[in-house]
This record gives sequence, structure tokens and C-alpha cells, in this order.
Amino acid sequence: MRSGISTACLYPMELEQALPALISLDFRLFEVFINTISELKPDYIKELKKMTDDSGSEVKSVHPFTSGFESFLLFSDYQRRSNDGLEFYKLYFHAANLLGARILVLHGQRNDKRSRISEKEYFEHYAQLYALGKTFGVTVAQENVNLFRSDEPEFILRMREYLGDDCAFVLDVKQAVRAGKNPFKMCEAMGEKLVHVHINDNRPGEDCLLPGSGIMDFCTLKQQMQKFGYDGDLIIEVYRRNFGELEELRRAKAVVDCLVG
Repeated sequence: MRSGISTACLYPMELEQALPALISLDFRLFEVFINTISELKPDYIKELKKMTDDSGSEVKSVHPFTSGFESFLLFSDYQRRSNDGLEFYKLYFHAANLLGARILVLHGQRNDKRSRISEKEYFEHYAQLYALGKTFGVTVAQENVNLFRSDEPEFILRMREYLGDDCAFVLDVKQAVRAGKNPFKMCEAMGEKLVHVHINDNRPGEDCLLPGSGIMDFCTLKQQMQKFGYDGDLIIEVYRRNFGELEELRRAKAVVDCLVG
């Protein structure tokens, strides 16, 4: 395991500024959050890649800015739009290839009683994107997200059972807490298909804090992940409003470094 951080922690600082700022804080492993379509241009992505190469850093994963629209783009009952959504996501896969990233984080479909997509159809839509990602060498990993279909451990478990080897998951501690779900139960549901972790802390009344600022039992979580054979990384992901000075990120890294050490 290694410690890393998402560039989303500094949003809305522009990506080409956020990445070197985090590098200056001694981070060397990143999730890159693409914030807009112009940041998918190959020349722009190559600039980011140069920053990571020059600092001896690595990009582990990418996060689409269209995650809030995936209900419409990818999980639609209008097949042509879903097909076009798959074509659009090739831009992210290309970006991941240029950055050397191996994981794309997926939010999926929002909880919507009006949706005409059944659970089985959801799994099959995901399977299409998962298979497409594999052709680029990128794993599309379903994240547990509050207010989305994926916010319940039971849904994640059914997804894993239905898809077998053709699925992967991202555990986000804050999203489980925000949804009123137990992060340990969510981890259990993901089981051996867990490939990526967004790590953060919490305490009563505050569901998103930097690691070390709350009461989350990280040692138990690590033991649980290791039980399923997880040897991936722990990526700090909070929001800019969840901390003050940037130096607090360095202290959070020290907490995660101790956990992975």
C-alpha cells in the first residue's frame, strides 16, 4: 500500500496549479480529477504527465467531471445516447493512458424512482463500459456514492455477484458515512473486487475530514481490506472546505503513511 491524494482536494484551483502544489507537499501518487472538457486535450494531459515525470510521481486513477451526468450519458434507456456516452468516455481512457493511470472512477446512476433502467440493465450497462475500459488497459471501478444506486452495500454485493470477475469497486469512507451506511459493511460487500480507496475521516456531525482529524478506525479497515487481498493504495480525498492551510495535507499524509507502513 502507498499513500496518495486526489487533485480534487484543491478544487476549484485549476488542475495545472493543483498538481504542482501537491507535489510541493511531498505527494507522489495521485488521482487526477478532470474538471472540464478542455482538460482532456492530449497536449494538456501531456503537460500534466511531464509534471509527474519530472517529480518522480505517478498517477493511479482519473475521475471524470461528467460523473454527475452518468445517469443521462451512460445509464439511459435511449440506446443511441448510451452508445455516444461510451464513445465520449474513450476520451477519459485516452487521457488515462497518457497519464499512466490504470483506474477510472465511476459514480453511475443516481437514485431516481422515475428511472426505467432496471437493476439488471444497470449492471449490463456498466459491463459495457468495463469491457471498453479493458481494451485501453483501464479498469472502470464503481464507487459507492451517496444518493446514487451504489450507496447501499446490498446493491454493491448484488452487482459483484451478478458480474463476477467483470467488475471492480472504489471504497469511499465519507460517501458511506454520508449515506448513513457502515464503511466496514461497504468494504465487505466489495470484497476481493476492491481495487481503489478514497480515504478520509469523520466524527459526529462531520462526515468528511482529513485522515487523523476524526474517529475512523483505520487499523480495523486496513485489516479488513487485507483480508480480501487488497494491496492497493489509499488516496486522500476531501473537499477544500474540509481543511484550512495546505500544510494540513502534509500532516494527513503522515497519518496515512503510518497506516500503510
